[in-house]
Order: sequence, then C-alpha cells, then structure tokens
Amino acid sequence: MMDAKLPIRIVVAEDEELIRNNLVKKIEATGPDFAIVCTAQDGRGALEFVRKEPVDLVVTDIRMPVMDGLALIKSLHLHFPRIRKIIATGYADFEYARQALRYDVSEYLLKPIKPAELKKALAHAQTSIENEQRRTGKNLEGAAGRADKPEAIVELVRHYLRENFARDLSLEEISRSFNFAPSYLSKIFLKHTGELPSKYLISLRIQEAKYLLSRHPELTVKEVAERVGYPDPFYFSRLFKQVTGVAPKEFHL
Repeated sequence: MMDAKLPIRIVVAEDEELIRNNLVKKIEATGPDFAIVCTAQDGRGALEFVRKEPVDLVVTDIRMPVMDGLALIKSLHLHFPRIRKIIATGYADFEYARQALRYDVSEYLLKPIKPAELKKALAHAQTSIENEQRRTGKNLEGAAGRADKPEAIVELVRHYLRENFARDLSLEEISRSFNFAPSYLSKIFLKHTGELPSKYLISLRIQEAKYLLSRHPELTVKEVAERVGYPDPFYFSRLFKQVTGVAPKEFHL
C-alpha cells in the first residue's frame, strides 16, 4: 500500500489584499496537491512563519513594505535553501530577474498571472520538492536501517541542523523528524560528536550571528537574533556574550 502524499505547503506574500486573495484562490484551484499554510502582507511576516513551521514553497511579490520580496528570497536562499521560491510581480525589470536568478528562484511570473502559467510553475516546483523528499527519505530509511551504525544517523542530524538552524527548533521536534526518542538521539549524538544536539545548534547559530554582525553592520541585534533562530533578542544577547565574551553590539572580527 502506498503512503498518502502530503500536499505542498505554500506561503503567499503579497501586500495587496485583493491580489493576495485572488492568488490564493488560483493556487487552491489547481488541486489538492497544494495547501496554503500562511498568507502574509510583507516578507517579514512570511519569514517569521517559515522560522516556526515547515514550508515547501514561497510565492512572493517583490515590492512590499517592511521587507520586500528580494530580501525575503535572499534570506530563504541563505537559511532555508530547500524551500522553493516563485516570484509573482507586476514588474518586468531585468535587474529584478537577475537577482531572482542569483537566489535560485524557480519561476518569475508577471501579473496578471494566467492560471495555466501558475499551474505550470507550481508543477515544476512540486517535482523539484518531491524529488528532494525522495532523496531525503531514502537517506533516512538507510540510516534507520543501520542501527548498528549510529554515526550515519548523527551525520544526518548534523545536516538537518545546518539546514534548519534558523527555525525555532526543539530537541523533541528534531527527534520526531528522525523517529527516535530524544534521549536516544542525544546519547548517540554526544557519543559521536562530543556534544549534545542543543550545543551543536547553538554553535551553528552563534557562528552565523558572528558572520551577520561582521558583514552586515546595518542589521540590528533583533534582526540578527531572528535570522539565527532566536525570537527573543535579549536571550540571544546573553547567550552570544556567554559564548564569545562580548555583547553583539561590541563584536568585531
């Protein structure tokens, strides 16, 4: 018996409500393979959702307040590379298209979007997502089938954390992703790496925070904290100082 196929989880970012609602209707009309899990009126709202919940595809406008579509796809490209991206915009601008290609955008659709064009773009993204899921599934099945080789499981967990550190992760969620008890996962991770998954996750986040603080001084501490998976900037600042010896505002490479 074949497993039921889960729908592709989609976030739609569009600042104009009528256009946003129309786009959602068009996506839903393509069939049950696609599920709208969030709509946002700017890039920041979309990114906040992505950090907390699993998402497969983001469909975004370019010109939006607070955080525009290009800033959104850049952040997705850096921190959530497995999420596919479709731009839906009214601007046939070469520079926009060039930047979109740089950040691995699947499709660049011009408004008004024709249903056939949207359906084709979604199908293309779906194929890419499902191929990635099959590859990941085979890796997990192989690791789970090699109980005598927990180092294979540990390497998959390390890869998972590198891909998802910007999300608000817990040990329970990580363990569920691999179908292991949290205590067992912590035990084998500690044995093969010398540290717990939580400490490894902190190391990844602090490393990325150091990069952002040194290369992007225009970012506030709050923005850096959010980009590395800490919604509370005060907690992030305390942790950063505890690890590096200096406060985020004082950090320089």
